[in-house]
Amino acid sequence: MDKPDIVDTNLEFGALTERESTNRIVIHHVGNPTDEDISAAEIHESHLAQGWAGIGYHFVIRKDGSIEQGRPENTIGAHAYGFNSDTIGINVAGNFEIGEPTESQKDSLAMLIAYLADKYGLTINEDTVCGHRDLMATACPGENLYNLLGDVRGNAVWYQQHT
Repeated sequence: MDKPDIVDTNLEFGALTERESTNRIVIHHVGNPTDEDISAAEIHESHLAQGWAGIGYHFVIRKDGSIEQGRPENTIGAHAYGFNSDTIGINVAGNFEIGEPTESQKDSLAMLIAYLADKYGLTINEDTVCGHRDLMATACPGENLYNLLGDVRGNAVWYQQHT
């Protein structure tokens, strides 16, 4: 599977630790009060202001479907407390308690999942590609995205087999 186009954001981070294994992909949403588009750089600034090393997610998928690099892919994220050491975090821009992900976001999410699953030898299923709420008590990634994860996983398998 070819690597999808990923926008290099050139973000600068504090100290990070390399991730030794990858066993799961965790899907998130921004969850701000409005269903707005937000960039990796904006999330990065917010997380820096909270005293973090930088953006906790490895990727951000914007409303137009563009995929932005967040935290370096080979490092431990800060996106799912207790599960960061062996997961990759993908944040889909928006609040999916009140809005819907765009078709472009759903397509890009499926392509990115297919690529990452191939890269890390993961079988795409509910255990390896999950919503943040599957790991802890949170509404994330929002009801409207969470309800689509089965379709997104199915599309990711299709991309694996046809690209």
